[in-house]
Amino acid sequence: MCLAVPGQIVERRGDLGRVDFQGNKLDISLTLTPEAGPGDWVLVHAGFAIGELEESEARETWSYLRQAGIEGVGN
Repeated sequence: MCLAVPGQIVERRGDLGRVDFQGNKLDISLTLTPEAGPGDWVLVHAGFAIGELEESEARETWSYLRQAGIEGVGN
């Protein structure tokens, strides 16, 4: 099973971005989402932002992950 997780871009440096996943910040490739920038929400899989999404969709996804009992999700 593959899982893509939503995160918010807090910084962009060329094709790399620092993305916040509910307090955990990671550097992610933004080559597949060239229009995304700081403040935007992206769906991340295997270190790549694979698409953009609305904040409401991102928060709803985090809620589902918490309800499913996925370890390390949310605060």
